[in-house]
Amino acid sequence: RLIPNPQSPIPKEFMNKKIIYFYFIHNIILFFNIQSFIKQKFYKKMNKKAFSFLTILSMVISSISCLGKVKVKGTNFIVDDEIIFMNGVNTPWDKWNDFGGDYNEAFWDAHFKKLHENGINSSRVWVSCNGLHVKIDTSGKVKGPTDKYWTDLDAFFAMAEKNGIYIMATLMSFDNFKDEGQPYMSWRALLSNEKNMDSYVETYVIPFVKRFSKYPSLWSIDLCNEPDWIHENDQCGQLDWEPISKLFAKCAAAIHENSDVLVTIGFGMIKYNSKKYEGNFGADDYLKKLADNPKAYLDFYSPHFYEWEAEWFGFPFDTDPISFGLDGTKPAVIGEFPATGMTSNTKGSKKMDGNECYVNTYKSGWNGIMAWTSNGVDTCGKLDDFVKGVNDVAKLMKSK
Repeated sequence: RLIPNPQSPIPKEFMNKKIIYFYFIHNIILFFNIQSFIKQKFYKKMNKKAFSFLTILSMVISSISCLGKVKVKGTNFIVDDEIIFMNGVNTPWDKWNDFGGDYNEAFWDAHFKKLHENGINSSRVWVSCNGLHVKIDTSGKVKGPTDKYWTDLDAFFAMAEKNGIYIMATLMSFDNFKDEGQPYMSWRALLSNEKNMDSYVETYVIPFVKRFSKYPSLWSIDLCNEPDWIHENDQCGQLDWEPISKLFAKCAAAIHENSDVLVTIGFGMIKYNSKKYEGNFGADDYLKKLADNPKAYLDFYSPHFYEWEAEWFGFPFDTDPISFGLDGTKPAVIGEFPATGMTSNTKGSKKMDGNECYVNTYKSGWNGIMAWTSNGVDTCGKLDDFVKGVNDVAKLMKSK
């Protein structure tokens, strides 16, 4: 994939064996920063024209993405017709509401580099934590994000691509609706009528995918973090599922109509993502009916799992997605689980550290797994708690 178009003519200079030899030595020197006296001896053998050509060629190749586009084929993710397992993490934020706020590219660059070095290929990031930088009036009409929000994300997706990390971008959370500080009543009003929902889609979702779908690093969009609590929790309004899912249906249709970015919903528990329990509020037929649009569907499932759920919904890490309760029609990722792993203290749970969770999930036929979190935003753990597991999975992926 070093050459963007395989059909494009390759410069004659590049076909010269001597130039190829010098090109690779040139890059080895650049990469390892070999001492200057060795450089001088090597470069004396090159003329200025060849040196300039190789320098420009190195810059061009360095700027070309090493990421292919993630697509869905049956119940698998594929890149360039090869199956890929999303050996991922949650890096939800550095500072709450980074984008449009106090975005620190140095943190993200260093952290993603570290993830990549440990065999991690993807990260779930809350590109809006509670809607702070998305403008919304008291009636629930959305007017789009701030200018800084857009420019911060331009830099972010380019940086993720440079580091070889695919991003699952979470657009909103139950936190938007929670009665803590932000204009939560405005977000609840968003769901009160279709005009408001359409304003969210037209000023936020569509511009988002039109602007960022050019980056292969934007692997998918998570429409909402744990919408279960918008429905269940009094602090979040205890709203009905129909308007919640109607917003998701409209968003999914718009994303599919305007991009090739994949779509999911990060349900907090399988309870609302399975007909085995309360119903699948992300099912194709349900979303298509709500939006009256055949493009209103999810591309994959990504339910979350924490130990307390084991008593009620089973244990996902050593079973396949269908046995766990998903319908088996699309790829399935464990979108969150505590980085420290599981204990046997809860009925239905098993002792399994974070490393074992990764390896067992991979071997059980899931399509990905993402620990909460890689950067230790709370007490659920950090990269050190599962770093061996992601490295082991990376090795298993290579051995296939």
